[in-house]
Amino acid sequence: MHLPKILITGPIPAAGVERLRQHFAVTYDPELTTRTWVLQHLAAYEGLLLTGLQADRELIAAGANLKIITTNGVGFDHVDVDYARNQGIVVTNCPQSVRQPTAEMTLALLLATVRRLHFYDHNLRMGKWPDVDQQTNMGMSLAGKVLGIYGMGRIGTTVAQLAQAFGMRICYHNRQRLAQSQEQQLNVQYVDFDTLVQTADVLTLHAPATPATTGVFNAAVFAQMKRTAYLINVARGALVQQDDLITALQTGAIAGAGLDVYATEPQVPAALLQLDNVILTPHAGTGTVEARTAMALEAARNLEDFFQKQQAPNQVNPSA
Repeated sequence: MHLPKILITGPIPAAGVERLRQHFAVTYDPELTTRTWVLQHLAAYEGLLLTGLQADRELIAAGANLKIITTNGVGFDHVDVDYARNQGIVVTNCPQSVRQPTAEMTLALLLATVRRLHFYDHNLRMGKWPDVDQQTNMGMSLAGKVLGIYGMGRIGTTVAQLAQAFGMRICYHNRQRLAQSQEQQLNVQYVDFDTLVQTADVLTLHAPATPATTGVFNAAVFAQMKRTAYLINVARGALVQQDDLITALQTGAIAGAGLDVYATEPQVPAALLQLDNVILTPHAGTGTVEARTAMALEAARNLEDFFQKQQAPNQVNPSA
């Protein structure tokens, strides 16, 4: 019986590899699968579990027999999905497994930022004791504050549900408005983009990086935000004009930021590292044992469904 050949391009939890080996001929050697190696050998494979590499036009073209690429996560901006479609290659992602852990990271950054944990922690480590009786050293409480959500998909809706436990009021902006029944169920209000940025006390980003969203948060937007507002980005660094954000943080145009993603990872600008009103994490939204295992299993299911059931439930580049 023919077993489709699957290539995994980087480290994933053992559970995902073991599941794939039950159904496929799997090549898994993270130290071996450099980009150069993949370009030389990809023609031998029918399926690709992509992690740690860019699936640009050159890499996709090297997969002469490739039928499916599954990303090991929800993001797919590192894949040329249009070129893959033109080559007859399905591209899928893993949206279910990232929902809860990324929403948890959003709330972690939100709390750490508005309660100024980096400022307190840094001062204590330097031998200083900030006087929290002074208003300039105080943080912000969440009850009654407005959480603005940009991108109301699976992660955004989960963030909305979690944030309401703190008594926050939720407004959102999305490419497509939710059904009225869903808005009522979630207790959220749709607003236009300008209203979102002008009224939010905390603004969280959950949209994918696309031509329409790249750089949408820039100096003009930061100028519209409240000077007491905070920005939380767990989506993609490309959504934010990073230099404009740094200027806004330095000048007090906004109060602070919590960042898990950056314009050019893994580089983090030195200017961000010097600011006490920023919490920085290393693209760790899904950085838990449970989440990474679930991602690997979801990616494995994508491949199983495609080859065994001729289905691609998480396809991101449907045929025209």
